[in-house]
Amino acid sequence: MTVQARRQARISALQALYEIDSTDHPPADVVAYRLEDTPLPPEGETFLRDLVAGVIRHRDHLDRLIQKYAPAWPVAQIAVVDRNILRIALYELSGATGTPPKVSINEAVDLAKLFGSDNSSRFVNGVLGTAVAGGERITLRTPAGDPASGKD
Repeated sequence: MTVQARRQARISALQALYEIDSTDHPPADVVAYRLEDTPLPPEGETFLRDLVAGVIRHRDHLDRLIQKYAPAWPVAQIAVVDRNILRIALYELSGATGTPPKVSINEAVDLAKLFGSDNSSRFVNGVLGTAVAGGERITLRTPAGDPASGKD
């Protein structure tokens, strides 16, 4: 998949997650609308769906990681755009998408420059830099009750 297709999929994922975070719209409908608005090649569509589903599935754990790496900022008080950029990047840093860490961080900073406030890119870069600085591996556990976990 091209770099541009992955970037557009990340932008669409951010827009979808922003809407999902701000409304009670069903995620499947939001993703379908994003794809209608900005069609992607099949690989880009798959990447978009993976990002959105992965962030939603692991949102609580991702939010705990954000709180760990940005302890001065309660997650609920972080701007919706910044919070969802961090969720996407941390999901990618877990290795779930096979994206190299440096690429995940650079893409997150670029998203923050495009969609965030004047300070968003520095904030996102700082949080993600802290996340990778300790050398601790970011792991995501499949939530109990998730069909993918094999548990009820």
